[in-house]
Amino acid sequence: MTTTLDTSSERLPALIRALNAIEKIGNKLPHPFWLFWLLAAILAVVSAVLASAGVGVTDPKSGEWEPVRNLLSGDGIAMAVSTGLDAFKEFPPLITIITVIMGVSLAERSGLLATAMKVSIARVPARYIVFIVAFMGTVAHVASAAAYVILVPLGGMVFKAVGRSPVLGIVVAYTAIASGYDASPVPTPNDAIFAGITTAAAQLVDPNIVVSPLGNWYFNIASSVLLALVITIVTELVLSRRTNLEADADAEFDDLVITGRERSALRWATWAFIVSLLVVLVLVVPSGAPLRGTEGFADSPFLAGIAYLIALLFGVSGIVFGWRQGILKTPSDVPKMMAQGLVTMAPVLVLFFAIAQFLAYFDWTNIAAVISVNSSDAFRHLGAPTWVIFLIVLALLSVVNVMVTSGSAMWSIMAPVIVPMLLLLNVPAETSLAMFRIADSGSTAITPMSPYFIMALGFMQRYQKNAGIGTLASHTLPLAVFMTLSWTLLFFLWWGLGIPLGPGAPVR
Repeated sequence: MTTTLDTSSERLPALIRALNAIEKIGNKLPHPFWLFWLLAAILAVVSAVLASAGVGVTDPKSGEWEPVRNLLSGDGIAMAVSTGLDAFKEFPPLITIITVIMGVSLAERSGLLATAMKVSIARVPARYIVFIVAFMGTVAHVASAAAYVILVPLGGMVFKAVGRSPVLGIVVAYTAIASGYDASPVPTPNDAIFAGITTAAAQLVDPNIVVSPLGNWYFNIASSVLLALVITIVTELVLSRRTNLEADADAEFDDLVITGRERSALRWATWAFIVSLLVVLVLVVPSGAPLRGTEGFADSPFLAGIAYLIALLFGVSGIVFGWRQGILKTPSDVPKMMAQGLVTMAPVLVLFFAIAQFLAYFDWTNIAAVISVNSSDAFRHLGAPTWVIFLIVLALLSVVNVMVTSGSAMWSIMAPVIVPMLLLLNVPAETSLAMFRIADSGSTAITPMSPYFIMALGFMQRYQKNAGIGTLASHTLPLAVFMTLSWTLLFFLWWGLGIPLGPGAPVR
């Protein structure tokens, strides 16, 4: 898609000019792969300086002095070379995301996810269309980046079908996906990535901590409903009253035709999913079931293997849909489609290699422990209430997110400090992850640094040719602001009431 952005004919609001400035600065940052190697180089120099100064920290568990170790020393170089492959192999998100994406790719590439989204909103009454498109935006995260390609244009088509502005439909769908990206009622590949990164960071303090991909699931379900409601309210009370959302008279519109074969395939896939889910429940729920833990679900094989089960559920459904659609003609087509899904993950796997090395260096130097322990001690001595610490963490993560739009990259940088620091203040790792979700999502819909912002603008220009960066950002801004504020309030309410964030997650 070719998108021409011309904003020279209009004076952009101050906020949009500020966003453009941030975009220019952010674009000067290196690719995340090189960013982590640059951080590793900086870490090496800092470790040499701190080690020569005798900086260290008293381990809060063992009471022993742990000095900062010099990454540029002979021992540091030997560690980096000898453990490079092990660091990559043992990087928690690696195997999890590979497994999940093989299953999800069957559902996505067979056409199951796109058809399911289309059917879900094709016959929705006009008065519910905003909420349904917004809620489907959170559900669409199961398709990862493909959610933008599938649902954003679909939002415009559906709004047009019920007599509303297709431009508004583009805005609602895009913002629901972007500023609600880490909230989904359905477990997603990102849940597996973030849980793995959080686990690696938590194990800097306690090697026994394992954060499940479902560690925030209860909170995610509530968040997705809340965000859909907020989008609906702001859209109806604010955005729908703007006068510049009408489509051009000569705009071409696609239709929402769903073939009988697609409907039949979807029914078969739905039944396959239900039957598979029932089998899982039989293996989990009854007392003495093989996937039920000896002490409930906290230590269950079910939670330990949740990523594998998610891959199976999506994989079986995708296979049945593809078979009924005639897309999967022979058994050999299944591994080919799974491999295609892995090909799309290749850039992420390359990034994981750099992240894994940086985290191994960070752990070995003991700098993460120095920062985390000293930060937690400072907060403890100041007597700052926990909610104030949470606000500081949220603000810090939000600022970083504006510059580093990749969620996995941003959390890989911040988690080794934030998670251990809060663990030492008796805040569970799952709680740190929930705060990251809010900060990682809020500004995404308004920053032109995101490639999906430009993609959404291209879809908008199909209906309104003179739409520019300012047009899209000015419409997504009120949605993003109210979504972030309401999501933050939900988090504090959740934490204050002591509700578990997910199955097996500590209450506080």
